[in-house]
Amino acid sequence: MEIPLFPLHTVLCPGIVVPLHIFEERYRALTRHCLETGTPFGIVLIRHGHEVGAVKGTLALEKVGALVEIREADRFPDGRYQLLAAATGRFAIESVDFSRAPYLVADVTPLEDEVGDEVRAERLAASAIRRFVRYLELMRIREGESGEALDIRVELDTIATDASGNDEPVVDPEASLGADEEATSSTETVTTSLAIPDDPTVLSYLLSGIIQVELPRRQRLLAAATTVDRLEELIGLLDREVLLLSRRLRVFAPEARTIDGLRRS
Repeated sequence: MEIPLFPLHTVLCPGIVVPLHIFEERYRALTRHCLETGTPFGIVLIRHGHEVGAVKGTLALEKVGALVEIREADRFPDGRYQLLAAATGRFAIESVDFSRAPYLVADVTPLEDEVGDEVRAERLAASAIRRFVRYLELMRIREGESGEALDIRVELDTIATDASGNDEPVVDPEASLGADEEATSSTETVTTSLAIPDDPTVLSYLLSGIIQVELPRRQRLLAAATTVDRLEELIGLLDREVLLLSRRLRVFAPEARTIDGLRRS
């Protein structure tokens, strides 16, 4: 399978929606190609180097990335685009062509989601949810503190609200993440409560995309071989974050763009 590549200093997990401002000509061309053909593109983490003027040997990419579909596209008179893009799956890079198009083109293999031990996955999912609720409580800004509410956009097949009457766990963004959180269906964007999925795989990706961790750790979550592996890693990370947040501490980890320079997109 061949797809255009959009290298970024970020990791996107399936189910997460990201806004993209496209102004470089090569990524305008990528956007036009995907809109005209209805094909996805790939977002992959830059491990080293810059995608600007990239040639073979100067840009190192992670091997696993996210398949992304354009949900909304607004084109400005000057040719720029504002996109709302949703990650729908994962892929492994087999090879990258640096010269066929203005943007990178990769030969990729879509990755299937292996659960592992299903009973263990269910137990780990329940444990992860409990820790995640505590994590959200601690992420709330306390009186006298400054900070920004998390802006998390997710794509779910079913969106539940507190008034729905169902028994599925529901996280209230007003009480947890802040009023800026948006849950996104395939047809519209609404502000609502976020229903916690009962599928361990979907849950593992959702939490992997939401918790605020260093990029290499999020990449390991994305690339985990099974749902069980991902949930085990998540639980360890949530335990660490809960401990740090309870003491109002955070791990200092400068982003690659801070070290290497700002990314152009």
